[in-house]
Amino acid sequence: MVRPLLDAVAADPAADHSASALARRAGMSSRHLARLFREQVGATPAGYVERVRVEAARMLLEGGASVTGAAARSGLGSDESLRRAFARHVGVTPSAYGARFRTTSCSQASTTYS
Repeated sequence: MVRPLLDAVAADPAADHSASALARRAGMSSRHLARLFREQVGATPAGYVERVRVEAARMLLEGGASVTGAAARSGLGSDESLRRAFARHVGVTPSAYGARFRTTSCSQASTTYS
């Protein structure tokens, strides 16, 4: 029953995926949707959406996006929202995470061409 909602969140993490918007799309109350999410996903709708958005931001950072760009394109909005969500889910700041990939890419490039 929640599968179409999960797919919609994954397809466009930056869209409006508030609990009320998800409930409207599913044709049910927010409370019932929350119950179904807990049963089927093991998280609240907001928790699930945040996880998907953090994963989208992580991929964007790995691809070289700035923190501001990753925040906007993943749906987390601001740099501060991204920092807080990233700390909760990944355990490091988005800047530190992105720096790991910039350093790794540069190291691999110099190793490859040496």
